[in-house]
Amino acid sequence: MVHIQRRERFNAAHRLYNPDWTDERNFEVFGPCANPHFHGHNFNLIVDVKGEIQKDTGFVMDLQVLRNLIREHVIVHLDHRNLNLDVPFLEGKMASTEVLAIEIWKILQPLIAKEGGQLHCIRLEETENNFVEYYGE
Repeated sequence: MVHIQRRERFNAAHRLYNPDWTDERNFEVFGPCANPHFHGHNFNLIVDVKGEIQKDTGFVMDLQVLRNLIREHVIVHLDHRNLNLDVPFLEGKMASTEVLAIEIWKILQPLIAKEGGQLHCIRLEETENNFVEYYGE
């Protein structure tokens, strides 16, 4: 089994906020991330695909195809967007990095499988110190 990875970057704003709570409770739990005027990040998205090497290409999956899938189905919806307001697949969901990683998995997993790869991990880096890894569990 061989793993390949593709990294893409995007910039997005969001607000961590539970509408069922008071503003005071939101600031108590989320701190400045509950700012009603939002805040932004320069995200790194790393998509890890595993599989057997194809004899005819020497690839697990063509990295250009993977790049195009990520850009066309994920990045175009996230880059320079407000995650709370502009992203249909996050509508009604908490705009946390954890939830975003799961939603990205849901989009990419069937597309990658169709190309013969197996999605292994979505790693979403919000900052250089804070990141999420999701393995489809």
